[in-house]
Amino acid sequence: MSKGNLPLNDLASGAGRVDVLIRATMAALLTSHGLRNDVVVVLHLMGGPGPPRRIKFDGSIITGIHAEERSIAGVIKKIIATPLPPIGHWQEVSRGLSHSGGALNTTLDEWKGTPLVALDAQAPRLWQEEARLSAATSTTLESIDFVLSDDQALDVSELPEARLRSLGDTWLQGHLAIGIVHFLLDEGVPVNLDEAN
Repeated sequence: MSKGNLPLNDLASGAGRVDVLIRATMAALLTSHGLRNDVVVVLHLMGGPGPPRRIKFDGSIITGIHAEERSIAGVIKKIIATPLPPIGHWQEVSRGLSHSGGALNTTLDEWKGTPLVALDAQAPRLWQEEARLSAATSTTLESIDFVLSDDQALDVSELPEARLRSLGDTWLQGHLAIGIVHFLLDEGVPVNLDEAN
């Protein structure tokens, strides 16, 4: 896949489970009739013979994204067919879409100073114990970075600063977890960010 060989008709198996990343990107960025302008998604493409590549979707300025898996796969395919920029240098591909070299630790270094949450079903709940849903929407304005994995569990040893939090006892697919997190944050539910695990 690192050389632009992304089979658009076989995203689930022929593309190294890029379908999982695409569904997560769609869940993070898309609303029913538009895009979330308060979300940035960074995908990490770690498979293949080439070096790791990161793709950034900035919901505040991105254009040309459609609510269809093959459309987003086409965007990814176009990006991975281009030369890889140096680690830490984000090269714009189009408005709101850029790519860079680097692995997860590079992104975590860029995110320093912002609370980092990794979802884990065995961890304490994401919301505070006394949290209640309000009768009126009250969006949480705090910036929080979330790390999710593809179909493999995260290696939490790579995330020493992360707060491990749970959405419940059942392991959920990434795109479903993203939808729940958006709901909690959109409704202003107080989140449990008290201590790193």
